[in-house]
Amino acid sequence: MEGQCTCGHIRYRMTDRPLFVHACHCSWCQRETGSAFALNALIETSRLEVDGAVDYVMTPSASGKGQEIARCPDCLVALWSHYGSLRRKLAFVRVGTLRDPAGCPPDVHIFTSTKLPWVLLPEGVPAFEEYYSTSQLWPATSLARREALKA
Repeated sequence: MEGQCTCGHIRYRMTDRPLFVHACHCSWCQRETGSAFALNALIETSRLEVDGAVDYVMTPSASGKGQEIARCPDCLVALWSHYGSLRRKLAFVRVGTLRDPAGCPPDVHIFTSTKLPWVLLPEGVPAFEEYYSTSQLWPATSLARREALKA
């Protein structure tokens, strides 16, 4: 799966399938994306090949620990983020920057307690008012890959 920023200065390729794909409806993601939700494909940063040097911008987050957003230095498009306990080991790739975003549908909808009322969630995709238990939803292969990041 390949992607890029708007101007094409930064191009990237995911060398494997994402671990999992989040559609996050929290008010922070709404504000940061200027949209109804953020759609992020979680993948090990080591499985992300990047042509070009991104600028990292630290922004506040609901956790208080901040979120590091990788942006194109020219067009400033957000390409992926790093946050949580794994920081730069795990990238939250913005699905909208993929060449074929349709190939990366959400596996889960999270923080639906702040979902905009006119967003309709698809049947058959798990949805949670807040977060969820990773061990209950992620495939075994994704859990093993995530565990390897902790080593």
